Amino acid sequence: MRFQTKNGVLIAQANGETLRIEPWGKDSLRVRATMLPGFSGKDWALTEVPEKTEAKAEQFAVDHLEIDGSMGKRTSASITNGKIRAVVNFAGVITFYKEEQEILREYHRCYDGTISKESRCLKTVNREWKGVIGGSEYGLNLKFESNDEEKIFGMGQYQQKYMDLKGCTLELAQRNSQISVPFAVSSLGYGMLWNNPAVGQVTFGKNYTEWTARSTKDMDYWLTAADTPKEILENYTAVTGRAPKFPEDRMGLWQCKLRYRTQEEVLEVARRYQKEGIKIDQIVIDFFHWTVQGDWKFDEKYWPNPKAMVDELHSMGIKVIVSVWPSVDRKSENFWPMLDRGLLIKTERGALQTYDFQGDCVEIDVFNPETRKYVWEVCKKNYYDFGIDAFWLDNSEPDFGVYDFDHYRYIDGPALSCSNIYPQLYSRVFYDGMKAEGEENIVNLLRCAWAGSQKYGNVVWSGDVPSTFEAFYDQLQAGLNMGLAGIPWWTTDIGGFMTDDVNDPDFQQLLIRWYEFAVYSAVFRMHGDRGPHNIPTLDDRDFGGGYLYTGQSNELWSYGEENYRIMKKYYDIRISMHDYIKQLYDEASENGSPLIRTMFYEFPDDKKCWELQEQYMFGSEYLVAPIFHLNEFEREVYLPEGRWEDTRDGKVYEGGQTIRAAAPIDSIPVFKKMA
Repeated sequence: MRFQTKNGVLIAQANGETLRIEPWGKDSLRVRATMLPGFSGKDWALTEVPEKTEAKAEQFAVDHLEIDGSMGKRTSASITNGKIRAVVNFAGVITFYKEEQEILREYHRCYDGTISKESRCLKTVNREWKGVIGGSEYGLNLKFESNDEEKIFGMGQYQQKYMDLKGCTLELAQRNSQISVPFAVSSLGYGMLWNNPAVGQVTFGKNYTEWTARSTKDMDYWLTAADTPKEILENYTAVTGRAPKFPEDRMGLWQCKLRYRTQEEVLEVARRYQKEGIKIDQIVIDFFHWTVQGDWKFDEKYWPNPKAMVDELHSMGIKVIVSVWPSVDRKSENFWPMLDRGLLIKTERGALQTYDFQGDCVEIDVFNPETRKYVWEVCKKNYYDFGIDAFWLDNSEPDFGVYDFDHYRYIDGPALSCSNIYPQLYSRVFYDGMKAEGEENIVNLLRCAWAGSQKYGNVVWSGDVPSTFEAFYDQLQAGLNMGLAGIPWWTTDIGGFMTDDVNDPDFQQLLIRWYEFAVYSAVFRMHGDRGPHNIPTLDDRDFGGGYLYTGQSNELWSYGEENYRIMKKYYDIRISMHDYIKQLYDEASENGSPLIRTMFYEFPDDKKCWELQEQYMFGSEYLVAPIFHLNEFEREVYLPEGRWEDTRDGKVYEGGQTIRAAAPIDSIPVFKKMA
């Protein structure tokens, strides 16, 4: 192993691999390695200019037990940046320290003078590169030692019941309702970004942690050390970006359903809300308001005057958001021009098709700057110029017909090497376009994200999840981990997306419980595909906005008087919290803190808070305890040290105890921390 230390950067070379470790922000290091002549030069999620720090890199000799049993000297090297230090031994194995505490060490079971003789024969190395046949890239396998005392959080959104990811295997790939945002927060006081958008996998095993990338040119990860999770997020978002300021006029209710089919349906709903005295901040025009996928325009038969519609909605103080998919049907007026210019995703074999819902479609290649320019120009002409305020970027994973990532190719290379950053680039079609038009408070809605997406005005929702209490429980785990992965603007479809029967009393109970939770979340949004699908279509054409099914009504008054009463009550609670919610959004912009937070985020010294995943903090003041079971009307709530006021009856409790709290159908336990 040959070391170089220059200008606070440590470089090590051996066996054709170049390893580079350098300071990258406060108390943080960026670690890269490659088997190629040079690094790719991609910064991926590390887009912000890091804070300059005084780092120290040096070489030193250490005693080493030789194979014959004698002692010898071998050269190692270290680099220190504030609280974090990395030591690279002569075999290239890296150990990381937070001040004097070891926090992470690469896993190596090949003779290096520190591993027992019994493990030498395993020949398992810390960084394993395997060439991809027929290409210039490598498959990468990186292993770290495991720590039985460690808990791991973050990593984005996975549809599972576990908030602590220790023991979990996670696919590093984007799917509908699965969002890979590969930033992990450790209970040992560090955060790690896998700064690589390649499709792969991570296993936080009991025996070792293993990261894999199926096709890559570089190993690239970033590590920070801090005393609290809040400080870890602050360091992380300082180098990946923070959410912009959120507009105050969209902190209330967003109204949506599957789907408003006509201009008049949208206006009727808005007028009814105005009559009921309920202010909605934004109304959503969902999919198949268009002619065919990829035309990116209103079907004139059902939307004859979009400008007049938008003007009337604006006069009521309602913003308008419209759905845009990245899929282009062969029948679209844009398909052949885009195909000819190379603006669509390519397939590696067989037919040119990437998506097959309601058409024979190929999705756009957002890695190509020309694609992003083309799509924005069409959407500006057909939507933005009518006064449309925001875009619902659905299917933004993209939603492939089959998730065979080795089958697709972008202009930047095979999907295996970079597909996870697709949703971020898709969002930039509209973020960059709107910025160029002078927009400041940009807010678009997406179904997917990657590390750094928070800086592009992305509200991310949890996808097409079932309408079940089990799915509801999973969404809280997903949302808390999304926040720890740096995505503060996260939301769900209230009541879940897929409902068979809106008149089922069990579903309506779920809807109310989900709605009560949503009041204490970043974005308060009614949406869902409400069955049964027995509403007649508008015409018999096989295209356009009239032939496709629609869901049942999904407005607040759609579920009977008693449910309407409860929803209006909680609507009023949401509106009354406007100033507080604004503070939370401002905090997200200032230091990266999410709006919904794990208990340990606010109480890191309370060991019990590291175990809790059925309650959470909405900001620093409100402890929220949702109801996750049918016909459950009370539950246990743990109150950390301090004094807590039940927001419903004003009763005050001393913290440091678990209480039994009532939860009738018209309320959930919410406690306010008292000064």
